[in-house]
Amino acid sequence: MNLNEVQISVLLQNKDSSVYCIEVDSTVEAAVKEMNYRRIGSLMVTDSDYVVGIFTERDVLTRVVAADLNPKSTLVGEVMTVRFKSIPYDASVEDAMQIMKERRVRHLPVFDGDQLLGMLSIIDINSWLLKVNEIEAENLRRYMFEGYPC
Repeated sequence: MNLNEVQISVLLQNKDSSVYCIEVDSTVEAAVKEMNYRRIGSLMVTDSDYVVGIFTERDVLTRVVAADLNPKSTLVGEVMTVRFKSIPYDASVEDAMQIMKERRVRHLPVFDGDQLLGMLSIIDINSWLLKVNEIEAENLRRYMFEGYPC
């Protein structure tokens, strides 16, 4: 399968479409609690319903813990990633994989213009690739052991 021909919209169709957000003036403590509760590694940061950044596990480690900031008083807006990488919904799976590899990110917000459509994670891509490979392997087994159809 050519990964350059498969749009990430296909992956988004097969997953929960929820994108979890937190307001820019929320505390890091509240953000971490939400991430733990949802079992996710990132939150989109909004200000009056506009996306202004992303807050990730890496932000917690590098900008809060390593800087010895108090999560109870530090605001998400102070430590979020403002210049985050996103991807358009019609981009390919290969494009997403390349961005994740080059930028060393595990989460890519998916947009259609200014509209946030979803969040693609490295787990989503790996799960989809595993499924595709299992189907391909099963098709090859059938071909090898059940014979060529007439």
